[in-house]
Amino acid sequence: MRAAVFHEAGQPLRIETVDDPRPAPGEVVIAVSGSGICGSDLHMTQHPGHTPAGLILGHEYAGTIAALGKDVTGGWKIGDRVTALPLFPCHTCEACEAHMPQLCPNGQFAGTTLDKPGAYAQYVTARADLLQKVPAGVGDVEAAMIEPLAVGHHIVSRADIRKGEAVLVIGGGPIGAAVALFARAAGAGHVVVSEPSAERRTRCLDLGATAAIDPVNENVGKRFGELTGTRPAVVFECVGIPGMVQQAVNYAAVRGRVVVAGVLFGDDSLSHIGGLGKEVSIVYSQAYVERDFAAVIDALAKGLVDARPMHTATVSLDELPDMFESLRNAPSQCKVLIDPTL
Repeated sequence: MRAAVFHEAGQPLRIETVDDPRPAPGEVVIAVSGSGICGSDLHMTQHPGHTPAGLILGHEYAGTIAALGKDVTGGWKIGDRVTALPLFPCHTCEACEAHMPQLCPNGQFAGTTLDKPGAYAQYVTARADLLQKVPAGVGDVEAAMIEPLAVGHHIVSRADIRKGEAVLVIGGGPIGAAVALFARAAGAGHVVVSEPSAERRTRCLDLGATAAIDPVNENVGKRFGELTGTRPAVVFECVGIPGMVQQAVNYAAVRGRVVVAGVLFGDDSLSHIGGLGKEVSIVYSQAYVERDFAAVIDALAKGLVDARPMHTATVSLDELPDMFESLRNAPSQCKVLIDPTL
């Protein structure tokens, strides 16, 4: 098959012919109809020595079943339209027993190791027990975005939003945009996005945000109060740079909730006195569980949410290397998809 292969930080992905994947027992091979470029993929390829040479990236995907391994149950058959949680958990640890495979300390994530190649390719392997059927009412573009949408759905679920509450989303990238979409669908009365990019602010408004703030030129806390008449009951931190959690705590209302979704690999500092004085709750959100995928698919199929504004471009495998590099500084883009059939 043809695939985009990473070799070295600072060098573009290379389109190569590699062996077709073969499903192990309990796995299926999926012919990819669409695969999304994630910001984590960009980060993985920036630092020398961080990512192994020969890796095929890509964990956001959908397609049709092309091959079945032994012992596949669930009635799956070749030709079924599917997506999957791109996880390979151990199924024996505390997290797996609690049905939270995304927290499995022994698991693997598709597109991050040489053992589990990702979906920047014509075919990708997935665990059959983590497949999700894609109904006819969900198109290929939306299907390829189910994974990042599930991230947003899970983040919002961690907040337990009550009807009419005022919500602040810090960061209007793909994950912040998905959070805005599902926060509004969850019944938030105000969904305000703080984002320096004008293009991203507009996109979040298209996805259901009620207002947007430019944090470079506006005082976020003051402007939020002017727009909503209150302080945020929930603050979603979707940036992942030092100082953002502190800002979120500062903005939150009395007994407000802060959901940390931004990925920060380094250390950060937090003054506890402000959160203590307001009894702010801080929770973290990591990836998703199966019910998030199911909820996203159901919402898309029933037209309860419209995620199409998130999709900004589709490229072929041959076009992927140049597009991938351009995304390192392209705030106008949101969700770029790869169609290996082009």
